[in-house]
Amino acid sequence: MQQPFPSRPTVIAALFAAGGAAFTAGGKAQADELAAAAPVPVVIVTGSRIEQDSFDFPAAVDTADAQRIGAAWMRVNASEALAAVPGLVVLNRQNYAQDLQISSRGFGARSAFGVRGVRLIADGIPASMPDGQGQAATFNLDLAERIEVLRGPFSALYGNHSGGVIQLFTRDGQGRPSVETTVSGGSDGTHKIDLNAQGETNGIGYVIDASRFQTDGYRDHSAARRDQGFAKFSVKPGATSRLTVTASTLTQDDTQDPLGVTWATFQRDPRAGEIDPTDTQTPNRTLAERYNTRKSIDHQQGGAVFEQHFGPDRLRVTAYAGKRQVIQYQAFSRGFQAPSTHSGGVVDFDRDFYGADLQWLAVRQLAGGKLSTTLGLEYNRSKDDRQGFENFSGAQLGVRGALRRDETDKLSSLDPYVQTQWEGGPWVLTAGLRRSSLKVEVDDRFLANGNDSGDVSYNKVTPVLGALYKVSPQLNLYASAARGFETPTLNELFYSGAGRGFNFNLQPASSRHFEIGAKAKLGENTRVEAALFQVRTDDEMVVDTASGGRNSYRNASETLRRGAEVSLESELGAGFSARLAMTLLRASYETGFGSVAAGSRLPGVPRANMFGELAWKDEGGRFSAALETIASSKLYAEDTNNERPAPGYAVMNARVQARQTVDRWRFRQFLRLNNVFNRDYVGSVIVGDANRRYYEAAPGRQWMIGVSAQYTF
Repeated sequence: MQQPFPSRPTVIAALFAAGGAAFTAGGKAQADELAAAAPVPVVIVTGSRIEQDSFDFPAAVDTADAQRIGAAWMRVNASEALAAVPGLVVLNRQNYAQDLQISSRGFGARSAFGVRGVRLIADGIPASMPDGQGQAATFNLDLAERIEVLRGPFSALYGNHSGGVIQLFTRDGQGRPSVETTVSGGSDGTHKIDLNAQGETNGIGYVIDASRFQTDGYRDHSAARRDQGFAKFSVKPGATSRLTVTASTLTQDDTQDPLGVTWATFQRDPRAGEIDPTDTQTPNRTLAERYNTRKSIDHQQGGAVFEQHFGPDRLRVTAYAGKRQVIQYQAFSRGFQAPSTHSGGVVDFDRDFYGADLQWLAVRQLAGGKLSTTLGLEYNRSKDDRQGFENFSGAQLGVRGALRRDETDKLSSLDPYVQTQWEGGPWVLTAGLRRSSLKVEVDDRFLANGNDSGDVSYNKVTPVLGALYKVSPQLNLYASAARGFETPTLNELFYSGAGRGFNFNLQPASSRHFEIGAKAKLGENTRVEAALFQVRTDDEMVVDTASGGRNSYRNASETLRRGAEVSLESELGAGFSARLAMTLLRASYETGFGSVAAGSRLPGVPRANMFGELAWKDEGGRFSAALETIASSKLYAEDTNNERPAPGYAVMNARVQARQTVDRWRFRQFLRLNNVFNRDYVGSVIVGDANRRYYEAAPGRQWMIGVSAQYTF
């Protein structure tokens, strides 16, 4: 088996992509050669809640546009587009039962499933629950216009669990009606078909999309099928108003869960599952096969955003509601605990959720500049009817058995906030304040192991300050600071270290963020951004005990995150362009606890990661090609850092695309080859797994090909 360390050709390609961009940037760095005309501005709303050029906002914020989201990808995982964002680590577990692993400057890295510590929003509608847990799988990437990623202090303005913010915006229906279909396929029996329509009729804009994705999976027992639907309608009731309505669905039936594996199993065969040592009847059967680990998801959500302008002022009202049903079969060992003390290996819950956000923007002239102030009130609520069952019946495993849990869990949050920005002369000054609150209520109906009913409330005021100074039209310097707030998620409250019952004594983590940065335009064709940051966190939550598939959590010591981010984009001429994104991050425990020594690294957080791209397209945009390099340093899998870390790696991807227009038809074809040099490496880790099954293998060399056709009426 190949050792998972960077190969010489891969490193050379990465340096070539980065070096070409740096050479061009350096060659145009002289002040007397700076062009007067500025590049097309990148307009954002994340962070300030008003449209503005990201170059003039005092925070680290990046945008992945529709071209990057669809850059010869199947548009299935957000990791495909977000790899080029510094400060962000988006790991594809190759496990569609557990979703992506997303962290921003280290926040969210220890999530066992889904996304925590990073706020997810789609078209203004939260994709994260009130406790901060969210699912990136609900994003519709087929119709995505752009994804905005905010890191650093200003993320605190989005409340609980905002170590970063990822906000997706889908495109509006406009112009003549059109229909488009895309068919793609690739390695491991992977294929996807997508059909969408868009247009504007009688003042009503619409986009409608439906897709089916299916794969046999790279890892053993990792087959999945995902059906998604999306619709968006927009109308202008008046000359100064706008109403947008969205609806989405996500369905996954019996998505297989391959689980993690030990280091020895990964070395033997990266595709293999972990053998169940207790299976005497079928010695070579894996845990995943024996328990038939799987997960079914049925998610529906709808929302509406109404905007009314009163001159420069604006009223925005957002409301949404949805339902999520999940049934998951896990691999707990039979007889590991007495039946009265555990909730079983089958999770079954029905969730109803809804919320609203009322926002008023007032724009005034003050002291020779423009003052924009946003006042808002956000409310979110979810209710789970949750049951747990044994994952065996008689001698048969992987089936629903006896009832072991029956309860109703309610989460509610009410957050007032205010944010103001003054822009005048060379200065942009921003301040914000948010009071975040979360109430958790539990009504326990399974009383054989005692009554775990109860409630707990968390409250925190999070202030933000930022300032940006325009040194010249080509250079901005900024600094910002904030306090953050991260409550336990519902899943982290389920058990206490002493044994049974909810852990109502678990406290939220609080953090202090500082950031300084620079944004520079080097001529007309190159843009560079750099940031230095520090985050101190008190009461960081870590795994306390882990046994029988049951994790409990505790508050640990102070942690420290210090790092640097650099991103560069440059047009090199002759159709060539380059992009580079680099992150250095040291995330560690400042004081020890238990068996964890001071200075130990936070698991799941690489010390360095990089994305480099060298791309080309012809003058008419008919043909394009690119080489990509993704590299990461090693990942620790647990708090003591004593277990074998997942080694660092560097891989190269290649893609080509072609486009044609014939009358009212538009055609597109793409071919992509990932992991060109067929490296074996660990793509993600399951932090703190009790059985040391930490490692989740990334695929070897993989190909995918796709064609699309669009007809405009």
